[in-house]
Amino acid sequence: MTDFWQKLDSLYESSEIIIDHPKGSYHEDWPEFYFPLDYGYLKGTTGGDGEGIDVWLGTMQPPRINAIACTADITKRDAEIKLLIGCNEAETAIIEGIHNSRHQSAIIIRRDK
Repeated sequence: MTDFWQKLDSLYESSEIIIDHPKGSYHEDWPEFYFPLDYGYLKGTTGGDGEGIDVWLGTMQPPRINAIACTADITKRDAEIKLLIGCNEAETAIIEGIHNSRHQSAIIIRRDK
């Protein structure tokens, strides 16, 4: 499992993070969807939806990947992973709640400390 996290670290450390949904913003297609944390993607990568690997940015410093959310979405008809970077337990719980809704479900896999 260590090699998995090292590979994710390599992707994260060699990529620029693009925040396309800043904390406090609303989704352009689903105006009821509020972003409680910065949300974006790793530029130059490809996730399950063909776009960049999604990231949630928390408040912990220094920022490091501390978990991933594995999601399945019946509306978008896809499955993805989302990197949780610098997310404390409260932020991780918020993200888990966001991705467990009527149309999608998620599990959180935490990195060993």
